[in-house]
Amino acid sequence: MTIGPVQMLVLGFDHPNFQGRIRAELERLRDDDMVRVIDFLAVQKAVGGEVTVLKETQLDEAERAEFGAVVGALVGVGAGLTPEEGAALGAEAMSHEEELLDEEAWDALADIPEGTAAALVLLEHRWAIPLRDAVAQAGGIRLASEFVSPLDLVGVGLVAAQEAEAIVAMSEDTV
Repeated sequence: MTIGPVQMLVLGFDHPNFQGRIRAELERLRDDDMVRVIDFLAVQKAVGGEVTVLKETQLDEAERAEFGAVVGALVGVGAGLTPEEGAALGAEAMSHEEELLDEEAWDALADIPEGTAAALVLLEHRWAIPLRDAVAQAGGIRLASEFVSPLDLVGVGLVAAQEAEAIVAMSEDTV
């Protein structure tokens, strides 16, 4: 199994207005083999303190086992296991539909203010696999990676201030 770069997204929603747009976009990106949700945990705390939790993955059972084997082999080496032992443990754990993101392990759960929501998304960037492979075949390695805010692009003249402010405002309104 070839795994693309994996990113952990932590999202906050001050005034949640969920209408299915995020799920629809993640499904579209999966259908286009651009990204894949390895694990998703969303928590919404209503006024009064009632908590609603949503957990999802876009991995099927075979993909969960394969992903678990790869992660297990990597983690197992760090834990003093052979890659084979780690792979077997990881595949077994993921084949039982265990989530990587667990609300009991997420310390911030208790800190979510009433009337808000938060989400953790473990997202695989499938589109980046061929680029990563090309860089590796050319002898290159990733030295750093960051997302750059549209407001930061204003400083170097790549984006007009009004355009950057509109992008930031739109992302604040729709995420």
